[in-house]
Amino acid sequence: MRNTASILRIIVLVGIAFLGVEFLLETDPGHWAVVEYPKTWLFLGIVLLFAVAIEASVAALHSTLYKSLSEEKKARYHELEAHKSTKFEQKIQSILSKMTRSKSIEQEGEIELDHVYDGITELDNKLPPWWLYSFYASIVFAAVYMVRFHVYNDYTQEEEYLMEVAEAEAAIEEYKRTAKDLINFETVTLLAEESDLNEGKTIYNANCVACHKADGGGGIGPNLTDDHWILGGGIQNVYKTISEGGRSGKGMVAWKNDLSPSEMQKTASYVISLYGTTPAEPKEAEGDIIWTPDDN
Repeated sequence: MRNTASILRIIVLVGIAFLGVEFLLETDPGHWAVVEYPKTWLFLGIVLLFAVAIEASVAALHSTLYKSLSEEKKARYHELEAHKSTKFEQKIQSILSKMTRSKSIEQEGEIELDHVYDGITELDNKLPPWWLYSFYASIVFAAVYMVRFHVYNDYTQEEEYLMEVAEAEAAIEEYKRTAKDLINFETVTLLAEESDLNEGKTIYNANCVACHKADGGGGIGPNLTDDHWILGGGIQNVYKTISEGGRSGKGMVAWKNDLSPSEMQKTASYVISLYGTTPAEPKEAEGDIIWTPDDN
């Protein structure tokens, strides 16, 4: 298995698996699937082991078959392998020759010019086809460009710039809308999925029950089940209160340094879900702002 072809096949197979993982698994823009989903490394490792095992098996079979050959057939085998190598080298040289139209040193006499200076002879080499065709393509491109933009007056550079800026701004707004941790109190939305509310409940039980009780009935903090709110109800106001804290000097602390935006969104959604429930010992209503879910 210790040859360049085997190593290249292994690299290609693992590379295809890596690209498949990145293409098939959904991630936020700019994030790698192998970073977001660490278990993908296990999959890539299995692919690598599988590729190595196949190459090792093929190499072992090749070695076994080779050892079973007679000396005469082994000599014939080496002769064929050498012939293959020679043919491959000839193909490479042929391709290079066609790409450059170069002449060998032995043939330089055919393209010598009369211009000789200080013993240096000038050769009439032809331009390489790849360069010549690229030059022709640039002429065609220039003609099409001139007709499109200077004859038919298609969009200008300024218009193209403004279009790209508009597309970029739209993409940024979409990213802000969908990115989990780019939420603020202006863009936050109410979550209704049971899994999100369960996560919000877990966060609430870990951080909020000391002041609001487990059933939201209120203790040091206000009752969260009625329609009276000190700083306003609704997902945006509740999220802002969790993030920035309550009234200065006597309200709740800000949680934005302890909880991520998505965690605060789930917690706020869970708090909203407590509305209308019946706590065991409800605290008297506080706050002059009246809010109910119907107000959304």
